[in-house]
Amino acid sequence: MKPIHPISLLLLSLLAAPLLAADLPPAKPEDVGMSTERLRRIHEAVQRHVDAGEISGAVTLVARRGRQVHFEAHGLMDIESKRPMEKDAIFRIASMSKPITGVAVMMMLEEGKLHLNDPVSKFLPEFKNAKVAVARGTSGESYLIPADRDLTIRDLLTHTNGLMTGGIGSKSGPARMVEGDTLATYIPKLAAAPLDFQPGTQWAYSGYAAPDTLSRIVEIVSGQPYDEFLRTRIFQPLGMTDTFFYPPDDRRSRMTTLYRKTPNGLVKADNQDGFSLKSYFSGGGGLMSTAEDYLQFAQMLLNGGELRGRRLLSPRTVELMSSNHVGDMFNGKLGRPAHGMGYGLLVGIVEDSVAAGLRVSNGSFGWDGAYGTQTWIDPREKMVTIVMIQTQVTSVQRDFENAVMQSIID
Repeated sequence: MKPIHPISLLLLSLLAAPLLAADLPPAKPEDVGMSTERLRRIHEAVQRHVDAGEISGAVTLVARRGRQVHFEAHGLMDIESKRPMEKDAIFRIASMSKPITGVAVMMMLEEGKLHLNDPVSKFLPEFKNAKVAVARGTSGESYLIPADRDLTIRDLLTHTNGLMTGGIGSKSGPARMVEGDTLATYIPKLAAAPLDFQPGTQWAYSGYAAPDTLSRIVEIVSGQPYDEFLRTRIFQPLGMTDTFFYPPDDRRSRMTTLYRKTPNGLVKADNQDGFSLKSYFSGGGGLMSTAEDYLQFAQMLLNGGELRGRRLLSPRTVELMSSNHVGDMFNGKLGRPAHGMGYGLLVGIVEDSVAAGLRVSNGSFGWDGAYGTQTWIDPREKMVTIVMIQTQVTSVQRDFENAVMQSIID
């Protein structure tokens, strides 16, 4: 038999490979029950905040019924140079990293490598025999008592763990990680910190400690460094080519400038990398991404765990992840509405939008980031909405939600 030329082999492999387009196909809004005219109000809503000097710029994206109907850049990427915002701008997504970590854990759950009720100490023995800090009167001092039970994977996923949640026990915890730390070297230090409350009894946000501990557990059970696991198991299958923990040199020019809001206007942040470190892969807040990249991830969840023929999770697992696991403990926490909210496995959930006073559908789930990024996954409307900014101004998110919902006509 005549040997196949190497170039022919390459062409055959390319033809056989799955087509992973970087975006969902665009559609005329009216084809998916939305109004072209009304969608223009998204720009008007965002531009008001730009003109008021509250944010430098934004990227907004809406997809419904599997089609992209709105994708727009607003304002500036950088105020000092007056560089216009670009659609492929890279944003520090901070806590929008958490749903990605939730999916990573769920993938390991599906493979039988961990269970929700597994004690954390099964994978990290340092967490055995945890202690809980209890305040001694009003003196600010505390004493330690044994935890009623071991911390579990579920506790970490639902923020019902008390691990570095800002209470009295957190004062004895380690300093924040620095360059040179890794998940393997830092997470055992967290295990020595007293818990702020008994496991499972309260909801309190563990901004980095709990999700980063989960990231380390994924490393252990998968046998891969966490950044490699995300790249090979989630980002590459979904075509997310612009999502990473630390920006490669050739992507730096696409990073949006990070600003903080002050009484004197927007001021450029001293640390332009946000929570990103080269050696420490924080599943709680370390990722950077683009609006279009994050759409691929969110659409996968909306589709019940699958995108373009690549299945990451079962629909039943997505349902588990986006169900309320904490009763009414999440209501009123972390600046959220006092009623109508729930919390799943590293995602927030809207159970009653009227009670919550939010312009999103019941059953919507997602999360936001410390610098103003936000996504909602809306199964009722078969819709994903994403707003990317780099200054925490929650009124932008509320105005964006309203502009999206009023554009639905069918």
